[in-house]
Amino acid sequence: MFDQLVFTPADIDLSRSPLAGKVGAETYVLGAFNPGMTRLANGNLLLMVRVAEALRQPIKNGNVHAIRWQDGAYLLDAWPLQMVDTKDPRKFLIPGGGWKVMALTSLSWLLPVELDPEARSVVAVHYDKAIAPRTSYQCYGVEDARISKVGDRYLMTTCSVSPERHSTTLYSSADALDWQLEGIVLDHQNKDMLIFEGLIDGQYWAQTRPLGDLYFAYPPGSEWRSGPSINLSRSPDALHWKPHDKPGIRPHSATVSTARMGGGAPPILTDRGWLTLWHGVEPSGVVGIYRTYWSILDKDDPSITVATEHTALLEPNPALTEPLKDSMYLDNVVFTTGIADAGDFYVVASGEADLACRITHIGKDVFAAAP
Repeated sequence: MFDQLVFTPADIDLSRSPLAGKVGAETYVLGAFNPGMTRLANGNLLLMVRVAEALRQPIKNGNVHAIRWQDGAYLLDAWPLQMVDTKDPRKFLIPGGGWKVMALTSLSWLLPVELDPEARSVVAVHYDKAIAPRTSYQCYGVEDARISKVGDRYLMTTCSVSPERHSTTLYSSADALDWQLEGIVLDHQNKDMLIFEGLIDGQYWAQTRPLGDLYFAYPPGSEWRSGPSINLSRSPDALHWKPHDKPGIRPHSATVSTARMGGGAPPILTDRGWLTLWHGVEPSGVVGIYRTYWSILDKDDPSITVATEHTALLEPNPALTEPLKDSMYLDNVVFTTGIADAGDFYVVASGEADLACRITHIGKDVFAAAP
């Protein structure tokens, strides 16, 4: 089975970054990871790679600094060290106020990377097509693309990060290389929006994952556990979304591996129904252990699960990141973000350790007979 890192921070030419020459300080690639994926008209596969570009020396003169976009410029904001909590290398928390407030240690932009039809090697890197912040609701970056092709139209959801809101934004394209920003489609802290690759009864469907600090309890003895879950929404045009009344995939009480969960790859239609790959998080350390799981949903009513397994489909693989150990800042994370049909198998794209892009070939027989 092919299971390799195909794109890493070392493959980025920062002289061609949208931030190049605009920050006023040296930067480096903290991670090149969580790639959205789709198949181009020429048969090649496209990864839309999240590039987290960070300051080489974020702490200076007793302050920690964050990069922020504003009106076409990139600014450095300074926060006194005594005001912040820096336990998580990806962000720092600013205590006080009665709620969580944070800033990021990097700013993310999206880089299109073209691979061969089985995603074994890089064909081209399209720096001229990179997507960077361009409006105030993206001032801290554009993150975690997910790409779906519905008919002859490519739709890409992203997380846009700012003090205004942590929103889901939509881009559209006719070729998956030239993208038009359509604006915000889901509001504050609704992450992992995955548009189904096909209509159901003439409507667009999507998986969503609203976040919050409060969840109501299931009754004692329930098979479900309260917490973040994968919900469903419907839309006539992919712009205006209404939450579906029935719940989607929920954390199961039989396993601690779904204490947190969220969508992974956009659902694709198979003979058994909609195949969806999603992530579950087992509590451990600061960020937990991220694994990839799968479910098949009814083709006419995606709120019905036809088949699933508690056993992980993909586990974090330390052997893959061993050559990059000097760049590691997290471990125990595989975060799947794309899937493409390749005949007898699926090409699955993931972010490994929030550091690099992992490609795994998974035989279709894995999903064919499972209950």
